[in-house]
Amino acid sequence: MFVDHVKIYVKGGDGGDGMVAFRREKYVAYGGPAGGDGGKGGDVVFIVDEGLRTLMDFRYQRHFKAPRGEHGGSKNKHGKGGEDLVVKVPPGTVVKDLESGHIIADLVEHGQTAVIAKGGRGGRGNSRFATPQNSAPELSEKGEPGVEREVGLELKVLADAGLVGFPSVGKSTLLSVVSAAKPKIADYHFTTLVPNLGMVELDEGRTFVLADLPGLIEGAHEGVGLGHQFLRHIERTRVIIHVIDMSGLEGRDPYEDYQTINAELEKYNLRLMERPQVIVANKMDMPDADENFKAFKEKLNDPNAQIYPISAITRVGLDQMLFAVADLLETTPEFPMEEITDEEDRSVLYKYESETPDFEITRDDDGAYVLSGYTIERLFKMTDFNFDQSVRKFARQMRGMGVDQALRERGAQDGDTVRILNFEFEFIE
Repeated sequence: MFVDHVKIYVKGGDGGDGMVAFRREKYVAYGGPAGGDGGKGGDVVFIVDEGLRTLMDFRYQRHFKAPRGEHGGSKNKHGKGGEDLVVKVPPGTVVKDLESGHIIADLVEHGQTAVIAKGGRGGRGNSRFATPQNSAPELSEKGEPGVEREVGLELKVLADAGLVGFPSVGKSTLLSVVSAAKPKIADYHFTTLVPNLGMVELDEGRTFVLADLPGLIEGAHEGVGLGHQFLRHIERTRVIIHVIDMSGLEGRDPYEDYQTINAELEKYNLRLMERPQVIVANKMDMPDADENFKAFKEKLNDPNAQIYPISAITRVGLDQMLFAVADLLETTPEFPMEEITDEEDRSVLYKYESETPDFEITRDDDGAYVLSGYTIERLFKMTDFNFDQSVRKFARQMRGMGVDQALRERGAQDGDTVRILNFEFEFIE
């Protein structure tokens, strides 16, 4: 089964907790703080494996969670970092964050890697907080939570040239006779339900990858028929081979077919019209094909158009067409895989977090004030409330962020309930 679109959940490992410990040795008075830092959590890393062809594996495992870092130890022992979780994906995989819509990675080359969810840093031990004023702090941090997100994976077939056209125009037959591929061929529409790839080898030693893509019909850019299942894959091809049934046995006009397909490509992605296109007039061995071919060229009225009459069944005209495609591939540069205009999108995978405010204040049904937001929740999770010094530090951090003043402006009074996640506090003036 060919799978080219899935949704999965990824989570970087949490950082290990820092430790509160003190040096206690015989003959060493006032040894001081000796709590070590926690280790960093592992990242979720995607790597391209050219041996994979579909996203089928993600149908059976949809949750990927990297291991957390080890906690810090006494005697200033640093916790071990969590190992990265490496996930293999096929070449041509686009990774998108479902919440923000940003493209996280576009993975096309074998061995290419991308960090999809970063692990949290380890919490600091109490030896990090020693100062001349507080030489024995009972203060440490918990590990930072790893980034968690839902991402969508889209697979776009990597091929040099792609066969497009209406159903039953002979695309699968053409692929089967010019390569070793054996696609399913039958006398009904939408025989090809998934893309098929074949390697074309020419006498001069030149080779290229040819893709037979599912048939396209009017309205495909809106999802009609196989819709986006087809159009997703044509974005990768450098040369478009437009196959047209010149026999007219389906009762359609070849020129109208040509215009309809190009209109669908343009509506889906305007940049597809910039790609070089070879027009293949197939089924020329059938009756009325010659007359239809002459009428087609008159209506097209384009002296620069590359039109090749062929018969995939009898293999007439194939060599000339294939050499023309190979020549175009040599002069056609690779098109950018995804348009990422913002330079920050290339380097900052978690940009959407910085765009959100540090905290937001809402009201619950019971009248409690609810604090939410990535920054405030992160600080809360990293605070060890077993120690008074940690609690006071968290209170200073909230005051520095302006939480106290914002609560007053929202009408909070002395004794009102303030809720963060599942924990409740009392607002005190």
